[in-house]
Amino acid sequence: MDRRAFVGGIVAAGAMPLWASTRARGPEAAFRVDGARINDQLVRLAEFGKSPTGTRRMAYTDADRQGREYILRLMQDAGLEVRIDTAGNILGRREGTEAGAPAILFGSHIDSVPNGGNYDGDVGVLSSIEAVRTLVSRNARTRHPLEVVVFQNEEGGLVGSKLMAGGLSDNDLNRVANSGKTLREGIGFLGGDVARLDEARRSPDQTLCYLELHIEQGGTLETLGNTIGVVEGIVSLREFEVTVDGFANHAGTTPMDHRQDAMLAAAQFAVEMNRMVRAMPGRQVATVGRMAAQPGAPNVVPGRVVFSIDYRDLAVATLDRLEERFREIARKIEQDTGTRFSFDKSNTSAPALMSDELRTMIASSAAGLGLTTHSLPSGAGHDAQQMAKITPTAMIFIPSRGGISHSPNEYTSPDDVVHGANTLLQTVLLVDQNGMTRQS
Repeated sequence: MDRRAFVGGIVAAGAMPLWASTRARGPEAAFRVDGARINDQLVRLAEFGKSPTGTRRMAYTDADRQGREYILRLMQDAGLEVRIDTAGNILGRREGTEAGAPAILFGSHIDSVPNGGNYDGDVGVLSSIEAVRTLVSRNARTRHPLEVVVFQNEEGGLVGSKLMAGGLSDNDLNRVANSGKTLREGIGFLGGDVARLDEARRSPDQTLCYLELHIEQGGTLETLGNTIGVVEGIVSLREFEVTVDGFANHAGTTPMDHRQDAMLAAAQFAVEMNRMVRAMPGRQVATVGRMAAQPGAPNVVPGRVVFSIDYRDLAVATLDRLEERFREIARKIEQDTGTRFSFDKSNTSAPALMSDELRTMIASSAAGLGLTTHSLPSGAGHDAQQMAKITPTAMIFIPSRGGISHSPNEYTSPDDVVHGANTLLQTVLLVDQNGMTRQS
């Protein structure tokens, strides 16, 4: 059958494929989401796990399961064929017009941190469902299948996306989540099947790309007055546990110039690290987030202090340079204080660079909507960093008021939610129309 006859058959059946409608009517600028519906659904979803101290919809809790049941109904109402995979992820699919074409996958998560907010993850899920619902309401078909995904337990370590992208070890499954359940128990609680986890793995040929809309969780877009963030990549994270050994002694009888004060040495390190990182060109960040003194008595000069360093950047070379500088700072403080530093790397993750091709399409889609854009990295982890291992991936950010996230004060304006959802929809349509010319 030739292309004209194929289009004629589709039209006769009552569904115009978007690649055909584009040629007939120009770009798909006519397609817009129902913004009021998304923002109403955000309020309704917030009821699951609502508490006086913030949202408590942690993975594998009753509130999580109730929220997922609400999302399942929305997906079905939007015309998606819904299933729960063996990892406990929710997937809703709408078939395309081209047999055997790989799917355009998009979505996010709805689980929260303890006492979190109502936008982190939720915006991406509800906007993805609304994007499909918009097309269904216009009886518009895409060439590629569309799949909306709701990953389970993003906040507890990207569990659902890790299982989709490559799996977890048997030991990992015994880790206890915030709900008090192990990951193994939680997967079953959500309707998954631990005995068949391999079936949740997604091969690269199944997926054309992955897109994720998310609140920024930082203040860059708000500060610059930009509407849409085009994410360059998700930064690499490294963590050290640093131990400073000095000499514990009586706080009242040990002269100041005779002390080997581990707390003083640790505090000096934190100050010098901050000064050094701020002075370097670039967007690297470093944080001392935890510090504990031993023996921890008010009348004892601390003999040992253990503290954490969390440092992040897109460039591995920058992280290597930071580590070298950390050790230089420690050596200088050792000489000045008579203490000894030791570094133990406790966690590391590789950077996940986003697809240049998809980033171009996001920027083009936003421009077509009259929206301003800004390229920026993501300092927080997302399911996208796992999906980038198996398919071209990109993220769309929208502003977070005050740069606040993981807090009851987390907020994104209704207008920005709608701008993000429309950018997502237009990007999906652009990807469907153009395909992917290269792996990124």
